[in-house]
Amino acid sequence: MQQTITQRLTEALQDEYKSQATYRKVIEKFGPVRPFINVVEAEGRHVDALLALFENYQIPVPEDRWSERVTVPDTFEQASLNAVADEKANMTMYDQLIAASLEPDIRRVLENLQSASRDRHLPALERNASKHGKGGNRKHC
Repeated sequence: MQQTITQRLTEALQDEYKSQATYRKVIEKFGPVRPFINVVEAEGRHVDALLALFENYQIPVPEDRWSERVTVPDTFEQASLNAVADEKANMTMYDQLIAASLEPDIRRVLENLQSASRDRHLPALERNASKHGKGGNRKHC
């Protein structure tokens, strides 16, 4: 089934909302730790880029309710591992959304967001996970 522009943009926005809420909760629980403090700011820019498309296409913006829905693991180690898995899932989602998008402006924004996840967020989160993934159940780093 072909997704509409509204469905594609909503899927992307909800995923960015979820990532932003998750990383905020990690920071609330474990303090202002890298790379989460950097990535959460970038997620805000991703949301803004998508909101501009919502405005351009005159699509109602869905409410961000993710802060009520996400939970953070008990350990920073697991939060780091989860973040890596989430970024990989984000890139897969963008593969599908980009393939379904014929509109040049939408493709460009989605490709830029995917590139940021692939080239910046994922490597930073992977370095963090490998650094902290073998060190037991640390609460802070």
